[in-house]
Amino acid sequence: MKKKKGYIVFSILVALICILIIISLATNFWERFTRQETVEQIRTRIVTPGEAGLFFDSEGARQASWTESPGTKIPLERGEIAVTVLAYESEDGLAEEQIVAYRNADEASGPVYITCIRYDDNYREYRRIWDSSTAASRAETTSLFTQDLIGDRNICIIVTGMNARNEHTMTVFKRNSAKQSGDAFSKILELQIDGSIVIQETARSIAYQQGITTGRSFNIAAYGHDSSSSNILDQLETIYAYNQQTGQYERSNVARIPGSQIEQRRLRELLSGESGVFEEFINDLWYYVSPQGTVDSRQYLYFNPSGKEIIFFGDETQQVFQWQNSTTTRYGLYIKSQNISISTLLRFIDIELESLDSIRLRVFEDVRLKITVNTSWDGSYRRAGAPNVREPKTSIRPASDAVYDSTWGKLQFNNSGEYIITSGGSIRKGRYVFFKLNNNDLLELRPSDDSESNNPENRAPSFPDSQERLVYQIDAFAGGLILSRVRLGTNGIQDLLEPPVTLTPVNSE
Repeated sequence: MKKKKGYIVFSILVALICILIIISLATNFWERFTRQETVEQIRTRIVTPGEAGLFFDSEGARQASWTESPGTKIPLERGEIAVTVLAYESEDGLAEEQIVAYRNADEASGPVYITCIRYDDNYREYRRIWDSSTAASRAETTSLFTQDLIGDRNICIIVTGMNARNEHTMTVFKRNSAKQSGDAFSKILELQIDGSIVIQETARSIAYQQGITTGRSFNIAAYGHDSSSSNILDQLETIYAYNQQTGQYERSNVARIPGSQIEQRRLRELLSGESGVFEEFINDLWYYVSPQGTVDSRQYLYFNPSGKEIIFFGDETQQVFQWQNSTTTRYGLYIKSQNISISTLLRFIDIELESLDSIRLRVFEDVRLKITVNTSWDGSYRRAGAPNVREPKTSIRPASDAVYDSTWGKLQFNNSGEYIITSGGSIRKGRYVFFKLNNNDLLELRPSDDSESNNPENRAPSFPDSQERLVYQIDAFAGGLILSRVRLGTNGIQDLLEPPVTLTPVNSE
């Protein structure tokens, strides 16, 4: 009988212990889950500072910041906010590593930091193994990518961006080999300059491409103001080359680059840094200028600051980017933009003033998305309609100078890229561009907000009452045009089956 009672007591104690263990595990799991969820909410939010740029308050920019929030393998510390995340294979190819650029919420004007998250075989989990600061401090301008700069088939982490003084910055880290002790990465270059910074890539041998041998290291060029010159546009080009002995990038050459001689008062107005001045200056259609000095109207850019839009046209393909934010620089403007069709494709545009009718661009793609782009956007561009411009003959030109009659009213195209539709007491205005896609001639109209209507009843009813861009396919006949409304998408050109509009040329005599 006593044995039976003892067995019952023992069974009850075991059951109580099991219940307590289950409650304890459930409590710990719930605490960890809620804590991780809280940290997750902190780490995935991208906070763009108030000084983010021209379009910080736009709904589109805020939406992009939330929808493109980066995800990390493990939560960051409290107060650390991820800016961008770059993932790549580890050296052994067995796991994925992450480089995370982040900022500290307690340091409003502090630097952007980066950290490396790597899988630890001993702990069987992802862990942070290294942290470092960068020269960038404006999170909305930060770009993070990797490249074999040295040519030793080992990646370098490259962080570009701008600091609080609106200077361009570049910080480069070299990954240390597994045999080396100490940090996983070491800093080999840090630049801050009031001009621009570019990587001078050179061709590498087939043996390097096949993994047989090492390649030549890339130089890095920094362009800054020449303080000894009275011309604002004169620059100093400083070349930094990698030194194998010291393991650092070191200055190897300095050269003076004379800028255009422009009336200095007007130049100071454009480069004053005042909000909206340079944006208004580039608000136009710009043709690409070849190294030989000829204008190629088959490649052009259209900047539309008021519509927060940038259009790239080249290789018979049109790309539309949302103008997210911009920052004034000593020589012009630095823009961050996002493709309206592929939200993960970002494009950073560094614009410098060359003359009163020309600008120079350096365009940086966000290389996290592997997209092959044949067109290079770097180079000089000249304003459309500029005098004494020689342009090659093409089957279609972005801008025209012609007047047509139509059911909308009298339609006038100006070579500045503007159109005006006059119908009775109504005036409709906007921007336009002719372009070609897959051997189809197309016209895009972008109505503006400053259209006038003295008598709304006289407005041509057939013209779409929309502020969005309108795209039409063109069929030519005896000097006239027939426009059919279409939509451009991933499936190509889709006819919207609306009644066509006929444009009949007006005799200028």
